[in-house]
Amino acid sequence: MTILGLHHITLVCSDAQRTVNFYAGTLGLRLIKKTVNFDDPTSYHLYFGDEVGHPGSAVTFFEWPHAPRGYPGVGGTHHFALSVADYDGLRKWKRRLTDLGLKVDGPRDEGYCQSISFRDPDGVILEIATLGPGWDGATAPDGATGDRAETWPEPVPTITPDMALGHGMHHITAISSDLQRTHAFFGDLLGMRRIQATSPVGDGGSAHWYWGVGDGRPGTLITYRAQEGRVRMGSGQTHHFALAVPDETTQLAWREKLIRAGLRVSPAMDRVYFKSIYTNDPDGHIVELATLGPGFPVDEEVRALGNRLMLPPWLERYRGEIESALKPVSVPSIP
Repeated sequence: MTILGLHHITLVCSDAQRTVNFYAGTLGLRLIKKTVNFDDPTSYHLYFGDEVGHPGSAVTFFEWPHAPRGYPGVGGTHHFALSVADYDGLRKWKRRLTDLGLKVDGPRDEGYCQSISFRDPDGVILEIATLGPGWDGATAPDGATGDRAETWPEPVPTITPDMALGHGMHHITAISSDLQRTHAFFGDLLGMRRIQATSPVGDGGSAHWYWGVGDGRPGTLITYRAQEGRVRMGSGQTHHFALAVPDETTQLAWREKLIRAGLRVSPAMDRVYFKSIYTNDPDGHIVELATLGPGFPVDEEVRALGNRLMLPPWLERYRGEIESALKPVSVPSIP
């Protein structure tokens, strides 16, 4: 009974069309599902990912138009990272994003990868990180070694194949008030391997611990930074993140284990594209365990993913009301 890696992250946005413009238009992710929040069908739930939204590639958003701006803190996330193949692709992303008017920090050498960071229109901190060199080739075991001014020398008006973000998520970084207690959850209870544990470096530095699967490959990494101050939920903040389990039988076994450990756990819930259970990390962040299947093509052909509003069977009879309450969303052409 093992965790397979990251499944998805779900964040809050304030404007669905602006979010589609950024994640599909600017970053080139595919809008793979346009649906509603099953628990609040008056609001969109948008899914972005690779060609079919494989687990580990899915970045999803609830649209909360009137929510206040959120900010990171204990019980929330600091950032999430998407994967790019190599350093040249990273430099091209820096040039493309800078030319589009975004403030981009880096590239930074994180030891096991190089990365750049920037913000989406709601203030979500994103990174793009290289797949290598990995932990065996890490050169800065105590964290990032600083920012470099390197960028691609020519404009990058189109997303080239070596820039493609179809490798999925690289890691998710959340915030903890007690890293030992966080390790008891991810390491001892969930059985994830602690890959690295750094100590504070310099003024204002913080301890940073990393958990993963196997050798800690990208797409399995969940990391926590030590920090004070509670999260403020709202636009630009994470609602929850999900770890992948193979199937419903394994998921129910995990549910029983979590209950025996004294945690509150939801019943298994049908999300059409996967089944979900929800619990919380020791600081209250919602953590989901989601099955690999049946996947996003279960109700649309692959070529048509994301083209129309899809509703679960129990909401289909309310389609007229639901559609009338939502502003239409269209996918921009991707340069």
